[in-house]
Amino acid sequence: MEKNALDTDIQYLPGVGPKRALLLRKELGAGTVGDLLKIYPFRYIDRSSIIPIKDAAPDMAYIQIRGKVSEINLFGSKGSISPEDLKFNTVKRMSVTVTDGTGYMEAVFFKGIKWMYSKLVPDEEYVFFGKPSVFKGRLNMVHPEVDKVRDQEKRQDGKSSINSSLTGVYTLTEKLRSSGITGKVMNRLMENALISALPDIEETLPEYLLIEKGLVPLQFAVRNIHFPKDQTALEKARYRLKFEELFYLQLSLLKQKYVRSRNENGIRMPKVGDAFRICYDSLPFSLTGAQKRVITEIRNDMKSGRQMNRLLQGDVGSGKTMVAVLTALIAVGNGYQACIMAPTEVLAQQHFKNISRYLDGTGVKAALLTGSSKTGERRDIHAGLEDGSIGIIVGTHALFEDNVVFRNLGLAIIDEQHRFGVEQRARLWRKSSCGMAPHILVMTATPIPRTLAMTLYGDLDVSVIDELPPGRKPVQTIAATEGKRPAMFRFLKDQISLGRQVFIVYPLIFESEKMDYKNLETGYEQIAGAFPFPPYKTAIVHGQQSNEEKKFNMDAFAAGRADILVATSVIEVGVDVPNASVMVIESAERFGLSQLHQLRGRVGRGSEKSYCILMTGNRLSRESKRRIQLMCATENGFELAEEDMKMRGPGNLEGTRQSGLPIELNIASLAKDGLILNDARQCAQSILKADPTLSLPRNRILAETVSQDKYKVRDYSQIS
Repeated sequence: MEKNALDTDIQYLPGVGPKRALLLRKELGAGTVGDLLKIYPFRYIDRSSIIPIKDAAPDMAYIQIRGKVSEINLFGSKGSISPEDLKFNTVKRMSVTVTDGTGYMEAVFFKGIKWMYSKLVPDEEYVFFGKPSVFKGRLNMVHPEVDKVRDQEKRQDGKSSINSSLTGVYTLTEKLRSSGITGKVMNRLMENALISALPDIEETLPEYLLIEKGLVPLQFAVRNIHFPKDQTALEKARYRLKFEELFYLQLSLLKQKYVRSRNENGIRMPKVGDAFRICYDSLPFSLTGAQKRVITEIRNDMKSGRQMNRLLQGDVGSGKTMVAVLTALIAVGNGYQACIMAPTEVLAQQHFKNISRYLDGTGVKAALLTGSSKTGERRDIHAGLEDGSIGIIVGTHALFEDNVVFRNLGLAIIDEQHRFGVEQRARLWRKSSCGMAPHILVMTATPIPRTLAMTLYGDLDVSVIDELPPGRKPVQTIAATEGKRPAMFRFLKDQISLGRQVFIVYPLIFESEKMDYKNLETGYEQIAGAFPFPPYKTAIVHGQQSNEEKKFNMDAFAAGRADILVATSVIEVGVDVPNASVMVIESAERFGLSQLHQLRGRVGRGSEKSYCILMTGNRLSRESKRRIQLMCATENGFELAEEDMKMRGPGNLEGTRQSGLPIELNIASLAKDGLILNDARQCAQSILKADPTLSLPRNRILAETVSQDKYKVRDYSQIS
């Protein structure tokens, strides 16, 4: 069988060789010709027009100048070097004067001087391509690309094997550039790759889909993404490649979901039970419409006979814990146990405290298991889980331990799911002793943009609590710089005199020589000086304290024994102190949007007016300024998450960094291509509705592609 050119080792591509191949593999992950062709340009430059030197300006992007070399001068560390004394190891700079009849330009070279000196001949005409700038009143280009006019004309006449008016610009690392793999070299390698492999590129979408969606063939798309015939061809190529990436991503996720939804081996929980009714009827408040809707969705999953795999998204303070309690009581009411997992001890303790309050009068026994649980407590908890007397267990990673055995685990609720590793969770799933995987409810207070949720959790059903409980007042967010600190301290004293409490959060624990930011150590001293004891009481919490120290200080603040809690962002998740009405975030520019929003969510939980003060440096980057402005403009976590993704890209979003995207996207962007993603998802849904196993002949290509290793997405939710 003849080998496909796409699978050829990249070292055999003309212009590469073993040394460059090693570099391309290491820096760009390109081991084969096919890998190289999947590295797409991130922008394009129009090489069809020539700019007269008199019209060139430093604010222009990359341009082309066509002119004659009138003079070449070489310079060493002691000044100019004459051709008679020429030794290239002493040359530091080469200056080339170029004229086109309208003016003069200087082309400057600091590297590759020997080669460029041999290439350039005075009075010969060349095309110089680069970024114009002005030095000492004269137009210049540093390290321009240089072509003989004959070579340029040959390319534009179409005598070159690949003709394009737009030149792709590829992402290159410093190592590649310093090893001679410049933008020009990259274009030449891509040209060679296309010449050798284009005929071997096989179509990856069925013909009916190409016709239905008006998509160009794959060969056309690959050729025109690298060397576009014109702008229209580029747009068609770009759309086709983006659609395909997003379509296969959704098809693989949805196929998993369809296969699972057809599987009837989930635990059937047909009733709600007495404990649920007692708890629901004794609530001192009414559930919001959103909470009721979500509980109905969960209830339908649990009685369906199929395993529930649901993601519950809710902004800070939206009432997810209440939904978790009622869901756990459905499991208990059907004779099963439920576990609620939290990523930190502080959050686990908070959940346990709230849940115990709601369980009062239901007769359901709950327990808390964390790393700091005492030996005697552990022994009792292990026994209670094994004999079934404990109906609900709240815990941290301690629940993963092998000696934790359930009588019949029927529901697992995971809070802030991205903080648990897949392997860790799988250990918990195996603890189900009733022969079937437990129902799963994944909760997150990190608002995830819809496009990202559809990708990260595309195989889960998604519920959103998009309504805050009545009585919650908006938090007023204010940005302030160092000059406003005295006024800020006065404001805090006024709030404390009214009986309120204050959070002050810092991004660093210890002084860093490289970072001139407020940090916890100096911050604590400053607060202690401005708010002396008595009458003020200040507690401190950070990641380097023992769990006992953290708990002692958190409890002191929660109970009202401390007026101020100075902390690092360990308090970001799950701290509930209704009396705290002010959140001060020091060096707010150091935090991401999602983190700032989570921190702000720690206040505004009581009935009093609450404030979030963002303290920043005087000089902020454009992005930092935008983040601070957005925080002051809106409290909507989903709006902030959308903006965050546009600014930082999906891979860097708070809460998604560890899990990453299921497959790597080479050209599509979740931040910018939401419409294409929606279209691709709907298309995948309609195909799977008609052919859930992709077994029809017309879907043969789809079945073969989805079965490839890269589409075997790690299933975040599946229990086995």
